Amino acid sequence: MWWNWVIPIVTLIVGLVGGFFIGAYYLRKQLEKMQNDPQMLQKMAKQMGYNLNAKQMQQAQQMMKNGGGKPGQQGSAKPQMPPMGRGGKRRR
Repeated sequence: MWWNWVIPIVTLIVGLVGGFFIGAYYLRKQLEKMQNDPQMLQKMAKQMGYNLNAKQMQQAQQMMKNGGGKPGQQGSAKPQMPPMGRGGKRRR
C-alpha cells in the first residue's frame, strides 16, 4: 500500500538530481567549446543583442578562460560590458 506512494516520490527525486547533474555537465562542456571557438562566442553575443569587435571578442574569451572574473581572483581585470535596458537616471 505505502509502496504506491514511496516509489514514485523516490523516482522523481532521483530523476531531478540526475537531470541536474547531467545538465550541469552538458553546460560546462558547451562553455569549454565556446572558449576555443570564436564563431560560437560571436553567435551567442549576437543572440544576446551584442555586436562584438575583435578586441571585445578577445576580452570575452580571456574572461571565460579566467573563470568569468570570480571574486578573489588576482591579476585579471574585469572587462566592462555595456549596460542592458534602461539603466541609470531617467530624464523627465
